[in-house]
Amino acid sequence: MSDTPPQRLATRAIHGHTADDAYGSPYPPVYNTTTFGFASTADLLDVIDGRTRGGLYTRYGLNPTIFALEETLAGLESAEAAWVFASGMAALSALFLTHGRDGIVCVGDAYGGTLELLERQLPGLGLRTHCILGHETDRLDALLADGVKLVFFETPTNPTLDIVDIRAMAARAHAHGALVAIDNTFASPVNQRPLELGADIVMHSATKYLGGHSDLTAGVLMGSRALLEPVWAWRKNLGTVPSPETCALLSRSLRTLVVRVRQHNANAQAVAEAMARHPKIARVHYPGLPDAPGHALAKTQMNGFGGMLSIVVRGGRDDATRVADRLKLIRLAPSLGGVESLVTQPCTTTHHGITPEERARRGIPDAMLRLSIGLEDAGDLIADLEQALGD
Repeated sequence: MSDTPPQRLATRAIHGHTADDAYGSPYPPVYNTTTFGFASTADLLDVIDGRTRGGLYTRYGLNPTIFALEETLAGLESAEAAWVFASGMAALSALFLTHGRDGIVCVGDAYGGTLELLERQLPGLGLRTHCILGHETDRLDALLADGVKLVFFETPTNPTLDIVDIRAMAARAHAHGALVAIDNTFASPVNQRPLELGADIVMHSATKYLGGHSDLTAGVLMGSRALLEPVWAWRKNLGTVPSPETCALLSRSLRTLVVRVRQHNANAQAVAEAMARHPKIARVHYPGLPDAPGHALAKTQMNGFGGMLSIVVRGGRDDATRVADRLKLIRLAPSLGGVESLVTQPCTTTHHGITPEERARRGIPDAMLRLSIGLEDAGDLIADLEQALGD
């Protein structure tokens, strides 16, 4: 048994890959080659058949730059393995196509693109999909009893920041022989590690906090090797492997993940508290507020409350639009998780493709603004919101 204590998260984010230090580099070089040569057919077959890990063909994901990134990512979520993809939606698609053949149930709010995939595209391929609200537990039990084998959810959810009990949901699904997959994008591995709480597969849009600089697009699935191995063929044959250059950028970003997310947490907490006191804000959705419905649960399964929050402006859609348009420092733009703060109005962006009736059913009013709080000075962000909310 090793006397070396297990490395903590910040250390794993920097040193979580096999060293490639032939020339003393502190991080692996970028192998932007598409194909790799072999000394013999026997050596080639060893790689193809999985007896030896080595470069072969980059579209397959068999590239040293990709290997190094996947090693680090797996370590961040306490996973046996990780596969990277060209986007978060590519990762989700491969997940659903692999493990959703006996039916998929999405519990609670989710990114609009995820809901569109589940409700519009996948049923056309013959997959049974069901999207239920978080409180519709009677429907969940019925679906599990009917043979649905994949339970998927986000926590915190997009854009209402609801918190789902990971341990309880995993126990419930596992009792029926179903898998649990979680989109952990909003939390990041710094704030939450679902596999340690009973989940089977974790997904991230690495474009967001893992990348953290709004300069790359990628996704990742993490879990046991047995569950991820069948996903590999979908990634290979659909051509959704990211480029080595993108993987190198993502590896760079992971080295600062922990310090970045801790500051996102602190800034978002300050902004949420300020907005909760503002007379023109009807409601603030942020699990770090003591009176938030999910606060107590979040404290048991999260190490921090994240950089995302949503506010509901008093009035209606036009009032919220006016606030978004008057912001000067916080930029009106989709996406999240970068060092710069962003604002979106879900009814015009992330959930624009969902009917007004369905948005209302999910508690997403047109007067809601979703804020991705960046790394600027929190006081400057609060001042920007206050001037935008002013008369």
